[in-house]
Amino acid sequence: MLARRRGRAAAGRGRSEDGRPADPDLYTPREDNMVESVYDVIQLIGTSSESWEKAAANAVEQASKTVRDVRIAEIVELDMQLDPKGKVEAYRAKVKLSFKLER
Repeated sequence: MLARRRGRAAAGRGRSEDGRPADPDLYTPREDNMVESVYDVIQLIGTSSESWEKAAANAVEQASKTVRDVRIAEIVELDMQLDPKGKVEAYRAKVKLSFKLER
């Protein structure tokens, strides 16, 4: 079902006169804010001794302390740091974080 929706939106069919998708599931109010905006993307590596989820959350939480208007976080890669015996010391998550540049 998601592929069908993507195909319709990508082809431009099923849109209202103002360009929004006719299907409300495909529209979010934040789309209006994206028009004529510029976003930057940074890559971070978060770590956790507990899980990849916490590693990713740590990266986003730390970045949010100094970066404003964070919009999207994308998990790029997951890996683990191991000790010499092969035991997991830390979970690592590489995260791409996008945020809106201020004018």
